[in-house]
Amino acid sequence: MAEQRIPEDKAAQVFDLAARLYAQQNQSYSLEELTKAGAEVDIPPEFIAAALAQLKAQDAEAQIQRQQTQQRYQTLKIVGLVAALVILGTLALTYNHLATASQQVDLAWAQVENQFQRRADLIPNLVTATETGAQRQQELAMILTTARQNYLSADTPAEKMAAAEDVTDALNQFQTVVLANPELGTSQLYVSLQDELAGTENRVATERMRYNQAVAAYNQRVKTFPTSLVAGLFGFQPKPLFTASNPEPPTLTP
Repeated sequence: MAEQRIPEDKAAQVFDLAARLYAQQNQSYSLEELTKAGAEVDIPPEFIAAALAQLKAQDAEAQIQRQQTQQRYQTLKIVGLVAALVILGTLALTYNHLATASQQVDLAWAQVENQFQRRADLIPNLVTATETGAQRQQELAMILTTARQNYLSADTPAEKMAAAEDVTDALNQFQTVVLANPELGTSQLYVSLQDELAGTENRVATERMRYNQAVAAYNQRVKTFPTSLVAGLFGFQPKPLFTASNPEPPTLTP
């Protein structure tokens, strides 16, 4: 078997490590050596033994303290992790509640828009059925048509709310003048349109109420602490209520 050869660079590392191990060995003493050294300076053996026992006790206590410190650190890490998970879970749950409430508002508004659109679709037929009336009647028909166009061109919910109110006002004025014309009372087309508009106005009032209820519930969440903190963090803003200038549906029957 060939003799193992140690490279020169490895040999230097071996010597360095061996020197450290030898120094560590020489830096330790047996109890007998300590007792003999103590006798040379008139220290009784029992004091050497007591001192050694005290040092061992101190080392043991220090070891216990280090273990306790490490345990506390681990406990703090676990507590911190649990707290972080609780906070994240609360944020996620609160966000979901806000998002759900916001979606309910959007759905309620969509129902309001559906009824507004239905009413807007009926207006041209209503105007056509009465276009041979008096000048004042025709002027109001033009105002009603313009109000309808303004509603159809509105973009935001706030703009649509304002435009819808203008349509309601124009419709009320128009109906007041038209109903004074006795000839229209015998027009089956006009009477049928009136019935459809009356039903639509009732549905508008119902959907507007549901929308306002959804907005009120959503706004309460957005403004209530601590949900308001999450709302501000994720950009949830209060939504406008639909406050009608005339809460009563217009009179659409002759």
